[in-house]
Amino acid sequence: LSAFFTLLFVMDPLGNVPIFLSVLKSYQPGQRQRIIVRELLFALAVLLFFLYFGSQFLALLSLKPESVRIAGGIVLLVIAIRMVFPPESGSTLVPSGQEPYFVPLAVPLVAGPSSLALIMLMVHESRGALLQWTAVVVGAWLITALVLLGSTLLYKVLGAKGTTAIERLMGMLLIMIAVQMFFEGLGGFLGSVN
Repeated sequence: LSAFFTLLFVMDPLGNVPIFLSVLKSYQPGQRQRIIVRELLFALAVLLFFLYFGSQFLALLSLKPESVRIAGGIVLLVIAIRMVFPPESGSTLVPSGQEPYFVPLAVPLVAGPSSLALIMLMVHESRGALLQWTAVVVGAWLITALVLLGSTLLYKVLGAKGTTAIERLMGMLLIMIAVQMFFEGLGGFLGSVN
């Protein structure tokens, strides 16, 4: 349950609503929904790939779990700070006249580096629970998909201020998770040195 909520916060569906709406504002509602569904399926494929083959990836790079946990904590902290204090610059994620394809909506907005690092870390710490981790990933993706598919309606209900307030609250929670992840990794590293 903790991993589910952490992954959901990292995927940041509410924070992605304004970005998705900005990138897809020039498309008709039907075409917008089709693009969102396609990009969400791409993101799910990437997440599941890292879920099933992430451990081999870590072994190939000879990375220790402590290193991944510390790096994941730092990346989460940076993302969380950007959620609480978003940059002022506007969205220039997709060149005008081009339909977004795989980048940037699927990767890195839904399946970003912090999500992939977190998934690899989960599997590395408990390889025997692959079925449970699959349920965690698919569950977090499903909630993200529902939020993004209902993005237009959700944005109308919450408004810009409501969406920003919820995103900043999620950012604060994510900062706490990131700091804990960093210190757990550091504790594991210091324990292995002694």
